[in-house]
Amino acid sequence: MSFRSSPAGTSRPRAIERGSRLAPSLTVLTAITLATACSASGSGAEGFGGGPPPTAEETAGSVPSGGADSDSGSADETDTVPDPAAVEANELGVVPVLMYHQLVEDPRSVYDRTPDDFRAELERLAEENYVPVTAGEYSRGEIDIPAGTHPVVLTFDDSTDSQFALDEDGEPTPDSAVGILLEVAERHPGFRPTATFFVNDNPFSATGAGKALEWLTDHGFEIGNHTLGHPNLGQVGDGEVRREIAANAVAIAELVPGTEVTSLALPFGVMPSNAALAVEGESDGHAYRHDGVYLVGANPAPSPFADSFDAGVIPRVRSAGPEDEDAEHGSSRWLDRLGDGGLDRYTSDGDAETIAFPEEYADRLADAHRDRAHPY
Repeated sequence: MSFRSSPAGTSRPRAIERGSRLAPSLTVLTAITLATACSASGSGAEGFGGGPPPTAEETAGSVPSGGADSDSGSADETDTVPDPAAVEANELGVVPVLMYHQLVEDPRSVYDRTPDDFRAELERLAEENYVPVTAGEYSRGEIDIPAGTHPVVLTFDDSTDSQFALDEDGEPTPDSAVGILLEVAERHPGFRPTATFFVNDNPFSATGAGKALEWLTDHGFEIGNHTLGHPNLGQVGDGEVRREIAANAVAIAELVPGTEVTSLALPFGVMPSNAALAVEGESDGHAYRHDGVYLVGANPAPSPFADSFDAGVIPRVRSAGPEDEDAEHGSSRWLDRLGDGGLDRYTSDGDAETIAFPEEYADRLADAHRDRAHPY
């Protein structure tokens, strides 16, 4: 995987300019949880009524597939996309970006989950019509999912063997995160098996870094940057920040050539003193630039089309059960709020070229996207 070798000093990525701030109520929660960021070991507006949206399977057939019919330029092509009002589309709603670390039978940290915990959370997401997208797809606004469904971003930090390992037959081990994700996706065909892995030096050591990263990229997973040695970037100088990020991008590039590294998760969720270096920089002749910089907590992220979106500070939600430590800011409680209408969630209109939302939300749309607006 290669990162963008653009010359140092190039402009910030397009995504950074979409918005300039996080929603105030969400920013407060992010600040609270950043103080207890990941271990070194590696009420909003009310929702809309009218019953649940159609399932991914029910809507998948109504979205243009890009096949022979769409290539023919049929006049009926646009009729295959449902009326946004019929699916209660709101592409200015928030998106859960979930954060995982170890999957172990005996959790020793608030960041650990058991394989059964993870399986149950994925089952819930599938049953509630969420469709996974990668961190890069989310931050660039490339959310192409069926009408009536909701994007979710599954992210994994520290590249541990519990997240991904291959057995002697070259298949993901059943109780690894990837093995469980594939298992759930097989039961729920509309649940896309993809995720983003934020890796450090020597990722997935049991399988071997090169073999592991090649398998993941070949099967539609994104490899993101988590720095080479997992330092606290707020406690090192600018030169070390650049070196840690660029050197890891170089290491990934040598293992899996040909793919761009466009997403960064900050170790411990701590921003460097010079926050711009998390977005782009250069070290030893190697430049990097990210479309999204991901924090540790503690709330759903704004729509990439919202005026409140800032690709340089994207919050994530720690995976946690309803009774776990600090559960109020964990995934179970947030999914409850998103499901009961306590917080507006992103609901797709099924058309990747438009941004649909109730007309009363028009002031939430970033100016850069007004040419794609489809209020109703």
